Amino acid sequence: MRKNKFQEIYQELSSQIGQGIIPANTQLPSEHELADRYDTSRETVRKALNLLSQNGFIQKIRGKGSIVLETNKLSFPVSGLVSFQELSETMGKTSVTTVHDFGLIEPDSFLQQQLQADEDELVWKVIRSRQIDGENIILDKDFFLKTYIPKLSKEIAEKSIYAYIEKELGLTISFAKKEIVVVDCTDEDKQLLDLDGFQHVVVVKNYVYLDDASLFQYTESRHRLDKFRFVDFARRGR
Repeated sequence: MRKNKFQEIYQELSSQIGQGIIPANTQLPSEHELADRYDTSRETVRKALNLLSQNGFIQKIRGKGSIVLETNKLSFPVSGLVSFQELSETMGKTSVTTVHDFGLIEPDSFLQQQLQADEDELVWKVIRSRQIDGENIILDKDFFLKTYIPKLSKEIAEKSIYAYIEKELGLTISFAKKEIVVVDCTDEDKQLLDLDGFQHVVVVKNYVYLDDASLFQYTESRHRLDKFRFVDFARRGR
């Protein structure tokens, strides 16, 4: 189905802003100028600008027009439950996953508590850094109960574990509980991330459940402070 004209304008302008073709802190052409450029009505342009504003690309200021906002931060939905592979496909950026540690371990007391596991239950440990546009800015520390994920490999971890779980194992990943904190960088963070001088990281802790409410995964996703914003959608009840 063909997109509406305002959606085409939105896609083109948002892409140019995201790529830096239209720099941050500059002013977009006026509604009249954009209407002429795209051979459309000002009302159509206004719809595209409203969409750009709603998605954080511009700020509409009375008397000054539309000012382009800084967009070098990557948006991660707080309420969403998506894999990094799925997210990177929507970001339109070059990404590389490197597996630094992989194998079966006996959970220590901390992991037993996080996964509600017995001490004799084996756990898959997967440590992966995520490189985006040439910089390692995410460190994912994943732990999966072998009870639910009998087999796993480094090759799968380099691609998408969630795709393997859902398509190969036939399990349904249903929901997650999340906690977001800012903590001091660890030696591991300093070794595996390009921290660019930052002394803290944002950590998103995920407790992930299958559709039968079985907790099967605990994750710490550690993010460089300056590169990410966490977004959500909220509606005030009436």
